[in-house]
Amino acid sequence: MQPYGAMDPNVSSSSRPSMLDIIQKKRDGKKLQEEEIGYFVKAVTQGELRDAQIGAMLMATWLKGMEPEETLALTREMATSGRVLKWPEKWRGLLVDKHSTGGVGDKVSLPLAPALAACGCKVPMISGRGLGHTGGTLDKLESIPGFRVSQSPEQMKKILQKAGCCIVEQSQELVPADKILYALRDVTATVDSVPLATGSILSKKVAENLSALVLDVKIGNGAVFPTLESAQQLAESLVSVGTQLGINTVAIFSKMDSPLGRRVGNSLEVLESLECLDGGGPTDLRELVTTLGGTLLWQCGRAPSVSQGSARIAKALDDGSALGAFRAMLQAQGVDANTAKALCHGTEEQRLQVLGSPRVQTALVAHCDGTVHQILAMPIAQVLHALGAGRTKEGQRIQHQVGAELLVSVGERVRKGMPWIWIHCVSLELSDANRSTLQSALIIKDTEPFVPGPKVVKTLLPKVSEVPRKTGT
Repeated sequence: MQPYGAMDPNVSSSSRPSMLDIIQKKRDGKKLQEEEIGYFVKAVTQGELRDAQIGAMLMATWLKGMEPEETLALTREMATSGRVLKWPEKWRGLLVDKHSTGGVGDKVSLPLAPALAACGCKVPMISGRGLGHTGGTLDKLESIPGFRVSQSPEQMKKILQKAGCCIVEQSQELVPADKILYALRDVTATVDSVPLATGSILSKKVAENLSALVLDVKIGNGAVFPTLESAQQLAESLVSVGTQLGINTVAIFSKMDSPLGRRVGNSLEVLESLECLDGGGPTDLRELVTTLGGTLLWQCGRAPSVSQGSARIAKALDDGSALGAFRAMLQAQGVDANTAKALCHGTEEQRLQVLGSPRVQTALVAHCDGTVHQILAMPIAQVLHALGAGRTKEGQRIQHQVGAELLVSVGERVRKGMPWIWIHCVSLELSDANRSTLQSALIIKDTEPFVPGPKVVKTLLPKVSEVPRKTGT
């Protein structure tokens, strides 16, 4: 056997850094140089490192963090690990996107992308799969028969020409470094690292060659970054790095204590997204779609203010133009025309025939009289994950029909024995432990009914010093 290090990419030489030294340096809390970060990203992309080495680097970064300059360099190197997309000159200023830090029941991208397309924007959304307890946009879309998330840059351009929006996965051409790191973060407990999350999120957006980006930063017990303090750190990092890399970037904080909407789980969230695209659906989902969309229309100059932009998004949801763009995107990404028609214009029963129905449905009931003060998102997510809605290892098959339907809302008066949630299963029935976990999610107090506050908490704009200066005349 060859001695460790001989002819090995991990050994230092006069021409390149040593991966072992880089891991040790970050483990000890020292600042990495751009050259070292570039070497790490390149080695990841070219398959020169063991998973153990990548995992060690991820954990060292999680433990010791990164300086802002390191995070900026990491993001830039990840973004250029593959192709940076090029678009027609006439699209300049219209290329926009949104990213959420992840939550329970967060299906905002599905109605938002086509609503923006209906308002004249181009939305080349490179999205991801579920991370930890949070759902992934691609997993939701793959519950639609025939939907292809794998698209080349050339295919993305054609889809944008036809539909105005596309939602695709990373590929070997687009941000390949992140595709590898993203999957390993999920299984190494490093999802909530601020520099790693910044690099992952923004590298895809830089590769999209965007004009404007809005970030939906979640806070609360169902968020990856549950406290306002940790979410603020992430938001500031994202807005700073995004702005320095030439993207008009804004962050919006939104609550994720309770699930977003009333349906959680991949196929159920597609169903609820279609309700939103029909001009209906839960008010909290519509609030986020119109607020985030309105902010983007303002950022790219399609609306004179956020409120007027929000009104334009609302109109697109109500007049059917957003639904039309969604149907066009479905067909452009491989969905049969009849299937797309049934989903977009059929009844709920017809939509369920397309998406599939669960084999086992179980209702849980309220344990006492009172007013619902909270429906905790995390316990619901944990149970659904265990039932097959999420992954415990890379590449694991998702059970798209696993999900939950909330039958009550925060602020609503309930009576003991009243059903408050439906759990949809494919094969596994609810265990006593699962039932207990779910019942812990329903917080009832003996008070009067009330109207819950808005989901949006505040907005974070870039610092003037971070905005790149324009050169030339």
